[in-house]
Amino acid sequence: MKTDKKPDFTLSLLHPKYWGVWFGFGLLALIVNLLPYSLLFKLGRGLGKFGMRYGKKRAKVARRNLELAFPGMNEQELDTFVEENFKNSGMALIETGITWFWPTWRFKRILVAKDISALEKHEAEGKGVLLCCVHALNLEITARAFAVLGLPGYGAYRPHSNPVYEFIQYRGRTRNGNKLIYRTDLKSMIRVMRQGHRLFYLPDQDYGHNKSVFVPFFAVKETCTTTGTSILAYTSKCALVPGSGFRNKKGKYEIIANQSIEDEYPKKDEVAAAALMNQYVEQIILRAPEQWLWMHKRFKSVPDETQTNSRYL
Repeated sequence: MKTDKKPDFTLSLLHPKYWGVWFGFGLLALIVNLLPYSLLFKLGRGLGKFGMRYGKKRAKVARRNLELAFPGMNEQELDTFVEENFKNSGMALIETGITWFWPTWRFKRILVAKDISALEKHEAEGKGVLLCCVHALNLEITARAFAVLGLPGYGAYRPHSNPVYEFIQYRGRTRNGNKLIYRTDLKSMIRVMRQGHRLFYLPDQDYGHNKSVFVPFFAVKETCTTTGTSILAYTSKCALVPGSGFRNKKGKYEIIANQSIEDEYPKKDEVAAAALMNQYVEQIILRAPEQWLWMHKRFKSVPDETQTNSRYL
């Protein structure tokens, strides 16, 4: 099976041009391992609020996405939501450090297996699963959490161009049994599910017109949505399970994968399938909407490629 090759350590990684990367990740590892979670939470959110001063373009995108998705929001609600989203984006840096550098015994303390019955059922049956998650700001934690709970999977992956970053990132993302597959390696994705494994998949962003259809997403009636979900589900004959791992008010990450939706999923009708998946994506996001990646231009594509998208003008 062609999975992404684990990068080896070589002396070339110690070249002075990479010292900044080593220092940055070393500092992050030190901070997350020395400080208690309560302080890490305050630090992360503080970084996010500080970053909002310099991320005005991202703030504008987030605000516009919210205006489009939730047209009933007033100005004060929008301002509050965008600030909260930025605070959570700062916390995402800390959560990445926690995921990549915390020992398993400590990582387990922040998890709550709220309901993972659908995955447990398919694991017992030996059935492959397309585990559909979303681009939550704490996505790194969610992926490792399933592995820590005894349900590791394969993640679609794009190697980083910086070899030191890649060396660290690869090890961080393959802890507790998770594995990686090149995101363009469709055959291996199908194969692992046919063999009874889980594949993490994120169908919630705008990936452009290629292999996409336009269906409703929140209040936007024509939203560019990938058909990759139905392609993978149809060709692998797998189970289809929406999953999430949002942080609750107590600082615990609630891991949920309690629905198996393949029986109602119209695999052969790409439009209907994408529309149904968007409904489940909406349900997932609404569990903690301020923790989703609203800074991505989710509605950037329009049906007519020759037309300028006026949604972000």
